[in-house]
Amino acid sequence: MKKQIITICLIIALILFPPTNHLEAAELSLPIGTFAYTCFSPNGECTDLLLEAITQARLEILIMAYSFRLPAVAQALIAAHKSGVKVEVVMDKSERHEGFTPAVMIANAGIPVYLDGKHAVMNNRVMIIDGKVVMTGSFNFSPASETMNAENILILQSKELANIYRENWLSHKQHSEKY
Repeated sequence: MKKQIITICLIIALILFPPTNHLEAAELSLPIGTFAYTCFSPNGECTDLLLEAITQARLEILIMAYSFRLPAVAQALIAAHKSGVKVEVVMDKSERHEGFTPAVMIANAGIPVYLDGKHAVMNNRVMIIDGKVVMTGSFNFSPASETMNAENILILQSKELANIYRENWLSHKQHSEKY
C-alpha cells in the first residue's frame, strides 16, 4: 500500500511539476520530499549528470547496471570510493569480459562488484545515492547511450523511494556472485 501511495504521489508530482534538466535546479515543493530532474540522450549530457551526482555523494553509492562501459563513470566512482564514499555495484553477468574494462577498473580499485546471473538478463539501470536520490531510466552506462541511442535518466530525490530501491538492490546483491 505504501509503495502504491508513493507511486501515485510521484506521478501526480511529475505531472504538476515537470522535471528540470540539472541537479542545480531550484528545489520543488513536491509530496513526500521528492525532487525530480531528467536528461535525454543522444547528446543530452546524461553522462555529465551521472558524474555530477557521483561527485555530490557523501555516504553511499549503490548501482545496478546492465551495461557498464563508461570509463569516466568508473573513474568518478573510484574517486568517490577513495574519498570514503561506500560504493558497490551489481552488474549483469554479461559484464564478465577479458581486458581492462570499467568493471575491472572499479573491481581493481577495491570497489565490490557482483555479477547477477540469476535472471536471463539483469536489465536494471539504477543508482542510489546517500539513501535519498534514485537515478533510473533506460540510460546504460555506455558511450552508445550518450551519443547514439534515444535514452533517458530520471532522478528522484526521495528517502522513501531510495529505500525501496535499496531493498531491491540488496536482494540482487544477495543472489549475485563476487566479481
